Amino acid sequence: MRYGLNLPTGGAAGDARTLGEFAALAEAAGWDGVFLEDYLVYQDRQDIPTYDPWVALAVMATRTQRLRLGTEVTPLARRRPWKVARETVTLDHLSGGRLVLGVGLGVGSAIDMAHFGEQTDNRRRADQLNEALEVLVGLWSGEPFSYAGAHYAIRETTFQPRPVQQPRIPIWVGGGYPNRGPMRRAARWDGACLYRAESPGSSVDVGSLPPDNIRALKRFVERERRASTEFDIVVGGRKRGEDWERERDTIRAAADAGATWWIEWIPPGDPGAMRMAIERGPIRID
Repeated sequence: MRYGLNLPTGGAAGDARTLGEFAALAEAAGWDGVFLEDYLVYQDRQDIPTYDPWVALAVMATRTQRLRLGTEVTPLARRRPWKVARETVTLDHLSGGRLVLGVGLGVGSAIDMAHFGEQTDNRRRADQLNEALEVLVGLWSGEPFSYAGAHYAIRETTFQPRPVQQPRIPIWVGGGYPNRGPMRRAARWDGACLYRAESPGSSVDVGSLPPDNIRALKRFVERERRASTEFDIVVGGRKRGEDWERERDTIRAAADAGATWWIEWIPPGDPGAMRMAIERGPIRID
């Protein structure tokens, strides 16, 4: 099990300078990765300052040596995939091959989509996401690449340099479990950072998958991939509870079920309190 932080790009500590400081603190405290949220308007709160994750990741890369860095998740349908290809390769080189790209649909009704003329239909955004991933990987190849799809078209072009990581920058796919679309998409790539999709009013913690779901997801991925290649199952994604021993039991059960990353969310708030939450380090089970 590896241990990561999910940090906000909104609020008083969402700027690139502070996030760079937080990343350095996280590395010193023993965390294995730091992953940023990706919003244009933080959680639809127009009264909260929102900052760009890619600029922050560049600062974080220069302040750290071993941490995995990335987004969890980027709504790829609202970004031009060729621009993302350039940004991700640049960050992969800047970090010495430590970047992870988390992708998902985003929320169609959110300001990020609805106020800027982006596609709000989930099915169409899913099609855009699938095509955008093909474009990314094609441009990352460093070979002549062309593409003709329903949403994107590229005349033959070669992007250099290739990423440091080979065969590619790892791609984690987010979305609601047990929806088949996100599960199949995740199985095609390098990891799943799915949340439990529950009906309104459910008492289940929407932000995390229980062990039975983790085991079922692992079986599904193994059937779809038909190979034993490395695949990350990323769980957690919530604020740490007050009972640390109970948290440790939860993390251990997730690891036993097949999870490879436990992510702890540090909510936006007082920067001093956020520093303390980072400096206490992960709750390790080993």
